[in-house]
Amino acid sequence: MVHVLGVALPDMQLARLALTNFYGVGNKTSQRLCARLQIHDRCKIRDLTAHQITELASFLASPSTASPLRRMPLASPTFQPPPASTPTEMLRKQAIELSKPVGVDPLRTMKIEAEARRVVKENIAHQRMIGSYVGKRHAMGLPVRGQNTQSNAKTAKKLNRVNRFG
Repeated sequence: MVHVLGVALPDMQLARLALTNFYGVGNKTSQRLCARLQIHDRCKIRDLTAHQITELASFLASPSTASPLRRMPLASPTFQPPPASTPTEMLRKQAIELSKPVGVDPLRTMKIEAEARRVVKENIAHQRMIGSYVGKRHAMGLPVRGQNTQSNAKTAKKLNRVNRFG
């Protein structure tokens, strides 16, 4: 069993599924992480190299400071290769253009574990502070998203007794 940032990742589980053990990482985000870190879709945790595990841990620790993705565009159907006698300066300019990052990487702004839990708590606190219906339901420990309260509100009260603002 591999431990990354305090989360246990089971050896026999696929890497993309094991990454969902992190709070704030779902299926789509785990697929993006695997693609970014070049982890195969069918690779299990036990098959990851030490370098890949270290790379994963360093990326998840601070995604905003991770190195940007290299730009690797696909050629269009009308692409014409440059003539064989192209000067090296032109090739150098093309290499510089290809190394520039394109757009915003959605993984750079992701929050996991403690940060994600803090954001959720702040959102609930905000709802309670402004006195919205959702905030009142959170405060009373009742179902928030329109569930049937006649039959399951007692169960929800029992399950939601945890003090969210401790």
